[in-house]
Amino acid sequence: MMSDYLIRATAAGAQIRAFAAVTTETAERARTIHNTCPTMTAALGRLLTAGAMMGSMMKGDDDLLTLQIRGEGPGKGLTVTATANGTVKGYPVVPVVNLPANAKGKLDVGGALYPGTLSVIRDMGLKEPYVGQTVLQTGEIAEDLTYYFAASEQTPSSVALGVLMNSDNTVRHAGGFILQLMPFAEDSMIDRLEANLKDLPSVTKMMEEGLDPEGILRRALAGFDVEITDTMPVEYSCNCSREKMEKALIAIGQKDLRELIEENEPVTMNCQFCGSSFTFSIEELKKMAGSHK
Repeated sequence: MMSDYLIRATAAGAQIRAFAAVTTETAERARTIHNTCPTMTAALGRLLTAGAMMGSMMKGDDDLLTLQIRGEGPGKGLTVTATANGTVKGYPVVPVVNLPANAKGKLDVGGALYPGTLSVIRDMGLKEPYVGQTVLQTGEIAEDLTYYFAASEQTPSSVALGVLMNSDNTVRHAGGFILQLMPFAEDSMIDRLEANLKDLPSVTKMMEEGLDPEGILRRALAGFDVEITDTMPVEYSCNCSREKMEKALIAIGQKDLRELIEENEPVTMNCQFCGSSFTFSIEELKKMAGSHK
């Protein structure tokens, strides 16, 4: 199996900025950690794929992108965070949602999430992170991100995301692409691109045919000169640690820490992203409460 990676490219004399990724291992790792049903595996896999590509749009090594969907559907929502160098992690609010297939006979990701909101949070080390928010259009994620780019960032974009499951509910294929028009894009070029996209098979269908990210972009951008500018590995990676959990406990404040100590039971903190757990003894809690003074 090909290891996950993404590419960045330009096309049509830099009138188009393009990204494509294969994220099969990443989506499967998320499924294993969170024990998601097929519908939520597809939802989380799509958002992780988008996160990896959108994270790679950021400039700084320490920049952090968060994609958050808050839905009123039974799946309730998803959170994904991504760095500028291809690492992503995420979790579903509800890992198992039993829904019949949608009208097209596909996993009903929209039904699990819609209606709701999509937030894109970019933390670039400034005082306040940049937050863009739009209303979910379909809950199918790719359409919602296409709408977000147009409405919130005034960047006409085409986002395609796909996750295909095996019959044993493991991930067979996951991947996607994002195409963005630069402000100086010519109308004739845009027409040609739209004609290409109209007849384009789904991402997972192209992956079934054996296409890698380069092949997917070349198919989407047929007839344009495609110049690949960057390639980077993508992986599901969590950077949680005992120190971070300790900071989170200290952050709840003196009063709440005292209440935990009075319960006289060790406290276990679980990481939502990777499932790791960290247990703190009463002695450790007392030390933390002491460090407040």
